[in-house]
Amino acid sequence: MTEQDTNAKPGEQTPVFRLQKLYVKDLSFENPNAPAVFFSQAEPKVALNLQLKHKKMEHDIYEISIVITATITDSKKDATLFIVEIEHAGAFLLKNIPDQHMPMVLAVECPTTMFPYTRQIVSQLSVDGGFMPFLMEPVNFLGLFQQSQQRAQQQQEQQPHPEQ
Repeated sequence: MTEQDTNAKPGEQTPVFRLQKLYVKDLSFENPNAPAVFFSQAEPKVALNLQLKHKKMEHDIYEISIVITATITDSKKDATLFIVEIEHAGAFLLKNIPDQHMPMVLAVECPTTMFPYTRQIVSQLSVDGGFMPFLMEPVNFLGLFQQSQQRAQQQQEQQPHPEQ
């Protein structure tokens, strides 16, 4: 059966945004200074690197990946408590979405849908590693997208223009 919107006008097709599958592509937990780190009064300091990747698969399926590296150190001793690396991905059905909206859907809507699950995996992993839950702060993917658009526009404006 095909999906159709009975309210759509002839020739119009309803946009479809559907999460098909979430999965872990890569996961690493390092606890290099165990067991000593468990017996000190550590004040954690977090260094977080977040990247987004996306690629079109087939038949309107897109893979979006959130790649995070979090290094948690003892701010007093500068000793590493633990390091988490994760590539958490989702397969999304994105159909009949206008081309001008696709960059925002891929960089904002998809990762916003996925992030709570990514956050839970990382939190549980830190607990399983012997630490308190590591709860990453929520991410404003819209703000990040807008910043990247502004940077791209500024770079374009700074490019020398050929004289006519």
